[in-house]
Amino acid sequence: MLMDQLSEEVRQESPWTMMFSDDIVICSESREQVKKKVQEFKYLGSIVQSNGECGKERESGKVYKTVVRPAMLYGLETVSLRKRQEADLEVAELKMLRFSLGVTRLDRIRNEYIRGTAHVGRLGDKVREARLRWFGHVQRRESEYIGRRMLDMELPGRRQRGRPKRRYMDGINEDMKLVGASVEDAEDRDRWREMIRFGDP
Repeated sequence: MLMDQLSEEVRQESPWTMMFSDDIVICSESREQVKKKVQEFKYLGSIVQSNGECGKERESGKVYKTVVRPAMLYGLETVSLRKRQEADLEVAELKMLRFSLGVTRLDRIRNEYIRGTAHVGRLGDKVREARLRWFGHVQRRESEYIGRRMLDMELPGRRQRGRPKRRYMDGINEDMKLVGASVEDAEDRDRWREMIRFGDP
């Protein structure tokens, strides 16, 4: 009673509403305005929406998968890449993903987080999938098909001394070993597609 009497002159209605969350205070005229303010916010370069989704980043990932990645993969199904070349492609891929998400290397965000935010898998896996898909397609063709004849062709003579150059079939054998497939599996198209699939997350 005494405190009410003493603080009567000072007491007045609060000029704003406050919402607390750990160490964050949001001030606003009404509850609706507070909700508007937190519909989306940027965290580590990602736009996080109130439902927990990252919609804009997902759209960036879709654009990347439909425009950029096909251009990068074009023709790689017939090439046996060295590890260094594959690494260079992945560096270029991550530069483009970072640019589309609005982050730089200075933000020190891990590559896995960038790929996960954009819902994009590793480019090396997609190169491997494209290479094995093409190999399976050629294997299912008749033996007179030019592509099949090129795959089965053995050049006469011995290979040069020193470290041998990487051949297309060397890469295919490594890829098949990685996915646990064999040449015979390529005859069944559906099973082959299922075995070689490296899906995006």
